[in-house]
Amino acid sequence: MSDPTLSLHYTSALIRIAGNHLSILSSPMPSAFSHAASAIALGYSFTTREKVKMIIIGSLCSVLPDADVLSFQFGFPYESMWGHRGITHSFFFAAALAIFVMLIFYRKTPLGSQWRMLFLYFFLATSLHPLLDAFTNGGLGVAFFAPFNNERYFFPWRPIKVSPLSASAFFTSRGIQIIKSEFVWIWFPSIIFMIAVFIKRKK
Repeated sequence: MSDPTLSLHYTSALIRIAGNHLSILSSPMPSAFSHAASAIALGYSFTTREKVKMIIIGSLCSVLPDADVLSFQFGFPYESMWGHRGITHSFFFAAALAIFVMLIFYRKTPLGSQWRMLFLYFFLATSLHPLLDAFTNGGLGVAFFAPFNNERYFFPWRPIKVSPLSASAFFTSRGIQIIKSEFVWIWFPSIIFMIAVFIKRKK
C-alpha cells in the first residue's frame, strides 16, 4: 500500500517542476506557429524535388532557436551568449544547423546546385527566426553575430507584439492582440508572398 505522504511529496515536486517549465515557456517572442509560417512561405518559392519534406524540415529549423529557453534551467542569464536570443539566434547557428540538416537528411545529395539551394533554404528558414525576433517590442535584443560578438540588436521599427509560448496566454485579451499583430506583420505578408510567387510561376 502506497504512503500518501510520499505521494503528496512527489505530486508537489511535479507541480514545482511544471511551474518552472511554464515560466521558461513564457519568454517573449513571436509564436512558434508564426515562425513556421514564414519558413513555409519561403519554402514555397524554392523549386526542388520532395518539397514537402524540405518545408517540414525547414519549419522545424525555424522554431528550433527557441530551444535556448532551456538554458534558464542551467542557470544561464537571459543576456548570456548561451541565454535566450543568444547563440541559437545567430547566423552562425543558422549555418551550422543547415549543414547538420544536410548531413543528416540529404547526405546522398551530391555537392552542386541542388545541395547549395537546399542549404540556402535551411539557412534562411532558421535566420528568419532571429530576424523576426528583432522586430518585436519586448525582451532583449538578438545576438546575430554570436559567438564572435554577443551584442544584442533590435531593428529601429518593432511592430510585432511579443508572444509567450504558453498556450493559455492566447485565451486572454492580450493573446488576441498578439494574434492580430502576428497576422498583420507575419502571416499576411507570408500569404501575399506565396500569392506573388504563384502568379509569377503562371506567367
